[in-house]
Amino acid sequence: MNADKVFKALGDPTRRKLLDLLCAQNGQTLGELCEHLDMKRQSVTQHIGLLEEANLLSTVWRGREKLHFINPVPLHEVYERWVRKFEQQRLSLLHDLKKELEGE
Repeated sequence: MNADKVFKALGDPTRRKLLDLLCAQNGQTLGELCEHLDMKRQSVTQHIGLLEEANLLSTVWRGREKLHFINPVPLHEVYERWVRKFEQQRLSLLHDLKKELEGE
């Protein structure tokens, strides 16, 4: 995983919206994605290109249509590296607080 590319890709609200759209319905064409964005196809294509560079999207050709799919692996790697370790500590503290408040 290239974390810099993933974080750069996730740093833009349009790219996050594209991921949200694909999360709601995976396997959309460029035209379908453009229907939900107030920008030209060329701009959306550039955003998709950055998501592909970060390996957050993959594409599959079906006839003449190019379908876009989320690749969840880089997001999972970010979660494992940057989120999970902090989540474990927080949950542990909440568990200890619960036990103390309940007098266990």
